[in-house]
Amino acid sequence: MSTPLTIYRPGLALGRDAQVLHRAASPKFSGWLEHTRPAGGCARPIRLTGTIAAVDRNTGRITGQLHTDELPDRTLYKACGNRRESHCPDCAWVYQGDAYQVVCRGLTGGKGVPDSVGRHPVVFATFTAPSFGPVHHRHVARHTCRNRQRCDCLPAPCRARSNAGTCQHGQPAACFARHDADDPRLGQPLCLDCYDHNHQVVWNYFSGELWRRTKQAIDRHLAALCRKRGIPFVRVVTASGRIRWMPPVRVSHGKVAEMQRRAAVHFHVLLRLDGVDHNDPDALVPPPAGITIDGLKDAIRVAASRITVTTPAHPDRPQGWLVAWGEQVDVRSINTASGELTDDKVAAYLAKYATKATEATGRSFTRLTSATIDDYADPEGDHLARLIDACWHLGRPIHTDTTGGATTADHRQGGLDTKPRPYAGLRRWAHMLGFGGHFLTKARRYSVTFGRLRDTRTAHRRTEHDEAADTITVCTLTYIGSGWLTEGDALLANTAARQRRESRRVGREELAYEAWLTGAAA
Repeated sequence: MSTPLTIYRPGLALGRDAQVLHRAASPKFSGWLEHTRPAGGCARPIRLTGTIAAVDRNTGRITGQLHTDELPDRTLYKACGNRRESHCPDCAWVYQGDAYQVVCRGLTGGKGVPDSVGRHPVVFATFTAPSFGPVHHRHVARHTCRNRQRCDCLPAPCRARSNAGTCQHGQPAACFARHDADDPRLGQPLCLDCYDHNHQVVWNYFSGELWRRTKQAIDRHLAALCRKRGIPFVRVVTASGRIRWMPPVRVSHGKVAEMQRRAAVHFHVLLRLDGVDHNDPDALVPPPAGITIDGLKDAIRVAASRITVTTPAHPDRPQGWLVAWGEQVDVRSINTASGELTDDKVAAYLAKYATKATEATGRSFTRLTSATIDDYADPEGDHLARLIDACWHLGRPIHTDTTGGATTADHRQGGLDTKPRPYAGLRRWAHMLGFGGHFLTKARRYSVTFGRLRDTRTAHRRTEHDEAADTITVCTLTYIGSGWLTEGDALLANTAARQRRESRRVGREELAYEAWLTGAAA
């Protein structure tokens, strides 16, 4: 028995396979595929309507004009640009490539950064959060696996205690399980009631301030070291004509924030030693000979052990919370004889985390409002629900009564308070469990910027399409929606983008292999 042929008619709802066949059978399919190429792999591209005009750069005269009604689907597609891999894998892939360049150029130079920075001392430091209560964890004393991402080593017992007993809430204070790497219990508190959820979200919220003060302490420690070793300060004339005496060494950093499974943020930081040129303070020059990588390591450890932040008073805790680093502060050199940490490995490692948010906790959230908070926050719920509830409760609006005392509004009512209060941002960043910083930041002099990379990519695309140098494109566009028109369109566009991405990957590998052969032959 033959299957009846499905014929497309306007307004007829089709399945995805029928949508694919209908689009691919269209005589204008090649043009549509080329038209959607800029947003080909995007999960939810932005659809725009309006006019596109070509303007002569010298005379300002319009040499050509096109309306989006003349384009396929009568719209212009633009990639969403979301950095989160869980939201849009293709845009996150582009962002990850840019993040790799930002990190790597600060280590090896290139793209406007002098190659001499590759000879500057650099360390890779990890700053972790303190403990807010015991959690299930996986510890391998000695790895024998070749790939840590697929580690199959036998871990030690989670929390083996012979006389631990139970906590005050009746929960076992020990765990003898040897957790697998994908065990959902990892990062979960042994007792939810004992765990200090308020302190953790406050720590996430103020961790950026803690890092800022730590960086200042590192600079001060190195400046004091210069004085101790008799290295003179540098006389610099500012743009306003004032004379400043600056330390002869500065620290440039690139920092990535990673969310742990227990939903606490920790920072991976590259810290590079630079010198100061009295003729050009913005120039990247080597540090003075008297300051070595050992001095930088000592400055990092001293700052991490001494710097703390006491948060402002809160009605729930008038003395505030103490925000400090945890005991595990790891500092390693890069490009040493052991070869354990190299430029490429570190850059790839940090770029990977630049596309993450709260995925390590097992869930990813969008921004929460008064209408949606009850779906996620629960003071008696699981670990993440209690953290979100802590953010919303601590960030509640605070009012003052007629006697001058502080009163609080119901923590479920009221939206995002925009008044300048110390804890107001906790509600705004409740979906990030209190952390409101960017996941990739850097010092101004560390490396190239994302904006410059995007501008370079735009210039390359214009050259690729042979656009005239004396013509610029002026668009007057209006947002009309997001997403592909059909599931079939999404499948075709994403498949084509995936093939182009794989083709570029293979091409890069071939070029690298040819370069290796040439070097081997030489």
